[in-house]
Amino acid sequence: MRSNNPVFNRSEAFNGSSVQTQSPYGQSPYGQTAPYSEYGEPSQWGTGTPTHQQPAQRMTIDSVVQKTGITLGITVLAAIAVWIWAGDPATWTAAEANRVTLAAMGGGGLAFVLSLVNSFKKVPSPPLVMAFAAAEGVALGAISKFFDTMFPGIVSGAVLGTMAAFAGVLAAYKIFDIKLSDKFKRGVTAVMFGMVALSLVGVVLSFFGANFLSFDSGFGLVFSIVGLALGVFMLMMDFDFVEQGIAAGIDERYSWTAAFAMLVSLVWIYTNLLRILAFFQED
Repeated sequence: MRSNNPVFNRSEAFNGSSVQTQSPYGQSPYGQTAPYSEYGEPSQWGTGTPTHQQPAQRMTIDSVVQKTGITLGITVLAAIAVWIWAGDPATWTAAEANRVTLAAMGGGGLAFVLSLVNSFKKVPSPPLVMAFAAAEGVALGAISKFFDTMFPGIVSGAVLGTMAAFAGVLAAYKIFDIKLSDKFKRGVTAVMFGMVALSLVGVVLSFFGANFLSFDSGFGLVFSIVGLALGVFMLMMDFDFVEQGIAAGIDERYSWTAAFAMLVSLVWIYTNLLRILAFFQED
């Protein structure tokens, strides 16, 4: 089954193109070669000299957890470093406040570019995934500092909420054995691209004083709630693709692709939670 998630769609391992060209044997229901396809159908086995090389190491839950832990750890460490570097906002000079703003904008811009590069690469690049995690951490550290300055304690609430969302979605996905249809995936992807486009328009218009996506506006609140729900659906899609990839026996290196996708979803949830909590803490 071809992926509708832009992160996985460009990956040969997830869309089936590379695997199909590597092996002439049967395929799984997901469009990937079945786990035994390295050696062909059992009925075709012979006693001659083996003609296939030892199969590559396959992606497992452990490998996905490991790569996700690495990328998430880089993001958290980078965010903490920027948080400490920013210092006490009460003592900021205008120049220091501008530096923190530049860190947020620069880190966010670099993370956006790297997210596009990682999304459209057919073969995952661990250095690029880790570079994205570091850039995202710089942006999140600066943004979180600003929000915590305005609303003390809001960052810890958003972090706990993100962790709860991840645990809740994973539990629901496994307990209720959630199956995602192609129509659902296409819908989530379309809404995601629409929200990204709208966010970019909002950033451009903000330079002209028209900040219609501000967290303290009614439209901004609706935008954040939709974004939070979208982040939850993105996590479901991530779990779905990881499950299919493991079942298809794809190469272990695609654990980096899965880790990148889940980091994007978690950041999406965290930033929208920040905006929602900030709205309700407004006087």
